[in-house]
Amino acid sequence: MKKNVYFVSGIDTNIGKSYATAYLAKTWNERGIRTITEKLIQTGNTDMSEDIELHRRIMGTDLLPEDKERLTMPEIFSYPCSPHLAAEIDKRPIDFDKIERATQTLSERYDAVLLEGAGGLMVPLTRELLTIDYVAQKQYPLVFVTSGRLGSINHTLLSLEAMTRRSIRLHTLAYNLFPEEDDEIIRRDTEEYMRDLLKREYPEAEFVVVPFLGTK
Repeated sequence: MKKNVYFVSGIDTNIGKSYATAYLAKTWNERGIRTITEKLIQTGNTDMSEDIELHRRIMGTDLLPEDKERLTMPEIFSYPCSPHLAAEIDKRPIDFDKIERATQTLSERYDAVLLEGAGGLMVPLTRELLTIDYVAQKQYPLVFVTSGRLGSINHTLLSLEAMTRRSIRLHTLAYNLFPEEDDEIIRRDTEEYMRDLLKREYPEAEFVVVPFLGTK
């Protein structure tokens, strides 16, 4: 286990993981923790990871040397789908050794690495390996992204239960206000419910509200 690598996942594909990852990297850097982001596996792109580009825009930086070295985007597949299917469509297997070497190098250069997954915790990386099991194998602390939209409580509780069963440590619950929600009543109640849940069940985890920054 690399003690300064944190895996970022969320309740589903469109929960704003990339947005939240970038925001956390920005705030950690502002606190003096030299932080870089990495995309575990990027799908739907060819030469450049659109998620890494979003990270840098929100972080307020140009592309970093590690981006140009492809350390932050070690595996890119062309079809916008789950990694297992994207690898099959492109007719090449995911090179997990390459990913691991990139993560190792980043962890040596920076105080913290935010390693963003693809989709939710249960997304298959291969036909045999789920994202959540990869996280458990590597013993990465988890940064988990949720929101205030209707249904988030159910999805969050199911994911946290699966995480706990695999002895994955919850480091941060990121409550994402992007994209903006129409129903303020549900949003506020969901936030209160999540805060109470962390106090009861995960007292060592941090609750972070990810604000709407107006950046897409």
